[in-house]
Formats: sequence, structure tokens, C-alpha cells
Amino acid sequence: MDHTEPGLPIVNSSYVPILFADQSTPVEDGEDENHSPSASLLPKRSSVPLAVRYNPEDSYCLVYIIFFLMGIGSLLPWNFFITAKQYWLYKLSNNTDQSEEEEQRSDLSDYFESYLAIASTVPSVMCLILNYVLVNRLPDCSAEALILCSFSSSLMTSASSKNVFVLVHRLSPNIRILSSLLVILLVFVVTTVLVKVDVSDCRRGFFIGTLSSVAVVSGASNLFSGSMFGISGHFPMRISQALISGQAMGGTLSATASIVSLGVGGDVTDNALAYFLTADVFILLCIISYLLLPKLTYSRHYMLAASCITPGAINEGQEAETLVPPLQPILKKAWVLGLSVFYVFFISITVFPAVSSGIQSVNMDSSNPWTSTYFVPITSFLLYNAADFCGRQATAWVQVPGPTSRLLPALVLCRSVMVPLFMFCNFQPRDHLHTVLFSHDVYPVVFNCLLGLSNGYLGTLPMIYGPKVVPRELAEATGVVMSFFLTLGLAVGSAFSVLIVHLI
Repeated sequence: MDHTEPGLPIVNSSYVPILFADQSTPVEDGEDENHSPSASLLPKRSSVPLAVRYNPEDSYCLVYIIFFLMGIGSLLPWNFFITAKQYWLYKLSNNTDQSEEEEQRSDLSDYFESYLAIASTVPSVMCLILNYVLVNRLPDCSAEALILCSFSSSLMTSASSKNVFVLVHRLSPNIRILSSLLVILLVFVVTTVLVKVDVSDCRRGFFIGTLSSVAVVSGASNLFSGSMFGISGHFPMRISQALISGQAMGGTLSATASIVSLGVGGDVTDNALAYFLTADVFILLCIISYLLLPKLTYSRHYMLAASCITPGAINEGQEAETLVPPLQPILKKAWVLGLSVFYVFFISITVFPAVSSGIQSVNMDSSNPWTSTYFVPITSFLLYNAADFCGRQATAWVQVPGPTSRLLPALVLCRSVMVPLFMFCNFQPRDHLHTVLFSHDVYPVVFNCLLGLSNGYLGTLPMIYGPKVVPRELAEATGVVMSFFLTLGLAVGSAFSVLIVHLI
């Protein structure tokens, strides 16, 4: 055929365009006269995607739960590293004697959170660029999809058959996702083993090794996260929301585990060992859950429908190796959403955790465990992550403002005020900026809740809008592009966090 196939409706759309809805439009007179009576006996091709014509149910919400677990696993490494503050202070302190708290300060420990943020976000940008190339040049296609698409290719045009055939030579996203999870698991196993290793004589080497591990884990996590966001773009919006909500729950779980380890007491290394073993077990659970995903009817349906669709912009004579969806149509539709995601996470990582975790209780010198032990883990980590989770969950019921509303970027810009609010709390130590305007413990509680709620809600809306405002064949690539904007915001914000800490 020489005519161009019309654009396909988005899988999550609540409407079907008239072009697809009315398949019984009258034909021209010339075509009607030449119409053969036997032609009515042949099966009619429907240009409506399978995902639009038939929607199976998610039995027991298993697919939703799996994507929720994948969301937890995508940010679990980062959250487990940043919330183990007491362990890092112990490992990087000038004195490993736990009874002498006042001497447990060093340049390595004072700026560890800022260096950790840089080490985790800068490599992520490169990995997401790689992931975009892998997604576009090596699209999704499971073995089951190849078999069914090959079977149906006899009813397609020759161009469609060629495009289906070349899918055999392309890499499945299973390799990207499973290999990323295995790398994360390996690094966490090494981190768990090092818990019981005495590094008092080589703290700087341990510091460099830890940051290197964080860089590797962060790159693998973003390759994993970007691939999962791309896959979720083929599903209804509730699945994307489950993935994003799971990311917030990962922070809440890690903060809770950290607080429990503090409450149990005992040796710092024993608590850290149990803490990191929890992460090891959960990563194994993520691997098992992902292997289960293709066996579920609901997920197999949407992944099959996505893999059987060929991009409309591809010419018949174009080679398979050059099938790269261009960035221009993606950015044309989603550039405002991408910049919104960038700025939301730029502001968040600027103050969390480098600044927020340094805010101490004004009554820290008292013997109250709340002010001396639990204030920072609860106010900085638990409250922020719990509020972030609530903000992300709220998008399941309320999605206002819409993807084209100017109110969305305006609200995102309003979050800029969070930076000075945190700077003028009781951050310690203060070497340059000695003014403390918010000298009560209630202020960091309120500010962390506002930061988490706004991050969860305003960060989630653009992420789930992005893959839905582009043609269906660009949904996965758009998901990766949105993840790129997110990670770029984290990278730039982490650099600014170092500057903010030095200014204070």
C-alpha cells in the first residue's frame, strides 16, 4: 500500500477517534461497483489496536502490584544508601569508638550526602541516554509476541511483515531489566559483606569505593527504571501511577527500616547488616516478580498489542537498524511536561537529603531520645517519604491540573521557595550563614511534609501525562525521555546541594 496509515489512538485514551470509531463509512461509488460479493466472506482487517478493542481485567490486581514492587525496587538502592546515615557516620568518622560521638566528624562524613547525590545522579544521565538508544533501536518484543505477530503477518502488507520479521533480531527489554537488577543485587551483596569489615585504616578508600558502588547501582537503577517507565507507557494510566507510587513507598520502607534498626539498639554494624540484608531480599523479590509478569494475561495482552504495532513514520524501505523514533515529535508534545519534571526534582534534591538531614532539633542537648536520636530519621526521611508517597497516591484520584494547563508549570515554579525555607532552619554546623529564622522543631516537620507532598504530586502528574500525549508507537520512548528529564534534574540539583551546604 502507498497510503499512510493513520495515527493510532493512545492505549489509555478514554475515547476512540472518529476515524476508528466508525468503521462502516460509505465507500465511493467506483469502489462499490467493483466490490466483489465474495469479498464480504473474507475477514475484514480492523485498524483499531487490540488494546482498544478488547481490555482484559487485571485479576487480583497482580500486574498493579508487580509494577508497584518494581517502583519500590527502582529507588530502593538509593533510599537504602541515603537513610543509613548513622552507619556511614560510623564508618567514615575519625574515631570508630561509638561512645565518643563528639569526635565522629570528618570532612568525608560532613559532606557525604552531597557527594552521594552527585555520584548517584551524574552517571544516571549517561545511562538514560544509553537506555533511550536501546529502547529505540531495540524495541520491546517478547518471544510470545514474535510468534503471534509472525502468525498474523500473512494477513498484513509486505511492509508490515518485514517490520515484524526484523523484531526477531532486536533485543528484548528483559535483558535490560534483568541485567540491571542482577548488577544492583551484586553490589548490595558486596556492600553487605563490607559491613563487618574494619575500614578504620582506609576510610578514604572505603569512601571512594562506596561512591563507585553508588554510581554503578544508580546507573543500573536508572536503566531499570527507564525501561519500566517505557513499558508502563503501553498500559493504562493506573499502571504508570502504580510504578511511581512504588518509588515513593521504597523511600518510606527504607526510612522505616532505619528507624527500627535505631530502636533495636545494639552494635551499629549488626543493625546495618540486617538493614542491607533486607535490601538484598527485596531485590530478589523484584527479579522473581518481573519474571512472573509476562505470564499474566493482562500484561501479556498490552505488551503483545504494543509489539505488534509498527511506527507510522517508518518507510517501507527503511532498514531495521535505523528504526529510531525522532526526538522532535516527542519534545514537541511533551517539552513542558519534561521541564516540569526536571524542576520538581531539581528543587527536591537540592534540599533533600543534603540540607534536610542536617537540620537538628533545637533541644538536641537534652537527654530526650526524640531530639537526640530520632529527630533526623523521622523528620528528614520518614515524613518526607511518607508525604511523597501520599502525593503520588493522590494522582490516582485527582489529576488536576491537566497536561496542557499553564497552572502545572506555575505550581512547579512555586516550589523554589522551599530552598530558603530549609536554609534558615536549624541546620548544623553553620560556618557562614549564622541566621536561623525558624528556630522551632515544628518548622522542619511542616517543611518536609510540604516538600514531599509537592514532589510526589507535581512530579507524578507530568510523568504519567508524558507517554499519553504522544502517538502510541512513541509511548515507550517518551517514557524514557521523561525519565531523562527527571534524572537530569536530580544531577543538576545534587550539584547545587553541595553549593548550598557550603554556603551554610
